[in-house]
Amino acid sequence: MILRLARQLGRLGEFTPLVVRLIVGFLMFAHGVEKLSRGVGGFGEFLSSAGLPAGLLLAWFVTLLEVVGGAMLILGLLSRVIAGLMTVELLVAITLVSGARGLLSGEQGVGFERDLAYIAGFVVVLLLGPGRPSLDHLLGFEEARAALISARE
Repeated sequence: MILRLARQLGRLGEFTPLVVRLIVGFLMFAHGVEKLSRGVGGFGEFLSSAGLPAGLLLAWFVTLLEVVGGAMLILGLLSRVIAGLMTVELLVAITLVSGARGLLSGEQGVGFERDLAYIAGFVVVLLLGPGRPSLDHLLGFEEARAALISARE
């Protein structure tokens, strides 16, 4: 019974890129909206206090990347490019901010494990593409080919 269920789930493998893209796109969009609702200035002050130059400018860049890029991932538009940009954003965040707290920071709040989880999702989009449906496929930016091979009957 378990093996039969595993085979059934394996047939859904072609939906993996779509599901991952929607999840990471929505979560990054939500992070960006949260920054907007709290005020980007406060985020800019935090970045400046962490020693980063042009904290407010950087805060706006990150916020817009998360809002616009998250929406673009949800729609599947320029998915690989956006996933690449967000991966770079999070690698910089790990290097300059969250990395000092450690992987699992315990009492200090969240370490960089969450950033690594997002990066894993972005790597799926980078390697497998946006999945279908997506604007990338509709506009001809991506070929219509299976990203994963389904389990055999």
